[in-house]
Amino acid sequence: MDENKLITFFKKKRKDFPILKQKVKGHDLIYFDNGATSQKPQVVIDSLVEYYTKYNSNVHRGIHTLSEEATLKFEAVRGRVAKFISGNEDEIVFTNGTTQSLNFLAGGLSHKVTKGDEIVISRMEHHANIVPWQELCKRTGAKLKYIELTDDGRLDLKSANKVINDKTRIVSIAHVSNVLGTVNQVKDIIKLAKKFGAYSILDGAQAVPHMKINVRDLDCDFYVFSAHKMYGPTGVGVLYGKYSSLEDLEPVNFGGSMIYEVFGEESTYNKIPFKFEAGTPNIADVIAFEKAINYLEETGLDNITKYEGLLTKYFLEKISQVEDLTLYGPKNPKDRAAVFSFNIEGIHSHDMSSILDKFGIAIRAGHHCAMPLMANYNVSATCRASLGLYNTIEEIDKFIEVLKKAKSIYEKGDIF
Repeated sequence: MDENKLITFFKKKRKDFPILKQKVKGHDLIYFDNGATSQKPQVVIDSLVEYYTKYNSNVHRGIHTLSEEATLKFEAVRGRVAKFISGNEDEIVFTNGTTQSLNFLAGGLSHKVTKGDEIVISRMEHHANIVPWQELCKRTGAKLKYIELTDDGRLDLKSANKVINDKTRIVSIAHVSNVLGTVNQVKDIIKLAKKFGAYSILDGAQAVPHMKINVRDLDCDFYVFSAHKMYGPTGVGVLYGKYSSLEDLEPVNFGGSMIYEVFGEESTYNKIPFKFEAGTPNIADVIAFEKAINYLEETGLDNITKYEGLLTKYFLEKISQVEDLTLYGPKNPKDRAAVFSFNIEGIHSHDMSSILDKFGIAIRAGHHCAMPLMANYNVSATCRASLGLYNTIEEIDKFIEVLKKAKSIYEKGDIF
């Protein structure tokens, strides 16, 4: 598909997202906060309504018609997710999001970590991929080590080669940075982890909506992501694990569904992956998640990658024209996804977000749950614009227009 056809194709996609039809403060909504959560197509919304109005019931244990229908639809999604990332059905564990998936891994692998061992992450990680490992280190006496960054916001492979060694037990890295947009050289990191027999974990929350993921090709032990960042509902996450790696994982939640038999003094666990899914799952949202996956595949992940690459290149060209602006992360569009963190000298990121909101433009402002990364750049906060498949060239133009006059608006005190 050539560039013009691609632009036309994705403009038509906007009609599938009802929220984008509204105005904010008299302006057409420009939603540039997709890194926090994406908007939902009508088919996802309709699925939620259908579940609650036609077959609302608990899964796995009921033998009546509604429960059987809910169970069939729920379990079909497990296979759908597996196919989407090129895994196997019994390697897909449902959680409530990426954060819980990472906490499950930190808890479930704790018996594999002892005093003197090391866990490796990077300076660009989200707090969800920092704090669980800090806590694991506190409990076990292990040490947390960091892969440092290059000046242009990429993983420093020389640093990685130094910190990953025979003491390393776990390496957990973001596939795509939620702040810098950096698409990390994760295969190199995974190979290093394998060399020393360490578990490799990828936080794919910011990657899955933007590119085709093949966990077999990546060869990681675990891959985690969230539905709500990929045009699906909130409250659903995926923990993919190689079956052999899942066998090493201990459950951290206990109760119904995850057991096989319960006796007075002990219990036996259900088979994988049910062993890790205690209690009633988020049934409606898991079922609706399938509609989001279908939507992505019908749109075409390759098309999405090409289109967002086009937006990224255009965005970088235009934002370079804004005076007194610092952009963080790789300058080469080939090294990054459509996530852009920046500051304009003299304007706090929260004020900048308020100025943009006056024109119906939604961005993120703050530390983006990445305070060690903010410290790395000696800033307390940044603005972040993160784009999705329904964003357009025209929206970028409007965004840049507001940035260029932001100082004038700020100096007049005309923010709110």
